[in-house]
Amino acid sequence: MDFEDIRPYTDLEFKEAYYRLMDDRRFQEAIALCLPNYSVEQFRRDFANFNTIEEVQVDFDKRFLDVFIAQSSKGVQLSGIENIDPSSAYMFIGNHRDITFDPALLQYYFFLEHRKTSRIAMGDNLFTTPLLGEVAKLNKMIKVKRSGTLREKLENSYKLAAYIQYSLFEDKESVWIAQRDGRTKDGNDFTKHGLVKMITLGNDKNLIETIRRMNITPLTVSYEIEPCDKLKARELAISEHTVYQKQPGEDFNSIKQGIFGQKGRISLAIGKPLDKELDAIPENISNNEKINLVCQIIDKQIYRNYTLYQNNYIAHDLLYQNEDFHDHYSDDEKTAFVNYLQTKSQVPDVSFEKMHEYLLKIYANPVDNHFKAISEEN
Repeated sequence: MDFEDIRPYTDLEFKEAYYRLMDDRRFQEAIALCLPNYSVEQFRRDFANFNTIEEVQVDFDKRFLDVFIAQSSKGVQLSGIENIDPSSAYMFIGNHRDITFDPALLQYYFFLEHRKTSRIAMGDNLFTTPLLGEVAKLNKMIKVKRSGTLREKLENSYKLAAYIQYSLFEDKESVWIAQRDGRTKDGNDFTKHGLVKMITLGNDKNLIETIRRMNITPLTVSYEIEPCDKLKARELAISEHTVYQKQPGEDFNSIKQGIFGQKGRISLAIGKPLDKELDAIPENISNNEKINLVCQIIDKQIYRNYTLYQNNYIAHDLLYQNEDFHDHYSDDEKTAFVNYLQTKSQVPDVSFEKMHEYLLKIYANPVDNHFKAISEEN
């Protein structure tokens, strides 16, 4: 199958692409803005010594992530690297709170642990300009085509599935993909049935063994403050009465807000590859039923590993008008979060009450899902 329109650059192609980027004024401005002590000229000199995309990522991309993490967060807690074998390829399925930061955190973890980075399945809304397209392909991103006729969407799904399976089984390259189309808007992180069905296309007769061979591994990202919470709450409120229509440039603004917006503390947890849990799935049920059970297994791991911050407990108590979790936060922390919500709830085209309600749900819903996953395990 021809993967030219969706695959990332290879180690044989990246140098020419980077030299094009170095001559791009917008790329030069990005370096000047984010790395004031590191010039394009210095990058050119360093670049001469790089022979693979990964070498650029470890040296150059990490510089950007160091800046973004330092400026927009209070630090990152990383865990679970011991769950994966550096000699194996994995299908990472992660909850999706931010367009670019979620998969970037996994790569950052790999940088620090001297592990091979993964390919990243990313929606074509991140390829909207030639510059973004170049940067995406240079960072091992696989284009996920979402538009087109019903037939085109089906063809695109088969091609994407084939490339993911080629990456895992032939290239021995890990792949990250979000558990659903688009970011979680309401704080509920549930794996979409169609996602697992898509990545396993062409393997109906040996579905569970294919899933086992893929080394599907759940990832959980938790943000103390969601950088796009205001945008998500507004979209949910508007969607109550009409189909929400994205405005031109809205995706790009969400990307910028996700990168530069304040996140407080951040946690990324790598779960355990699905293996023994798959043994418990009955053989005499339909593939759709098997996929539903696989989704439930993934979701339980994601929520078991979710880090709850004070904001989550405060939001839950405010939403349900009780003090069930008061032991998890101080009065000062509650006052600070209430003031934060007051500010975020003010937009011109949605009522304060609706914004406040949806903002509370974004932070409160993970509490219920986390404790439900723990109770079901016990």
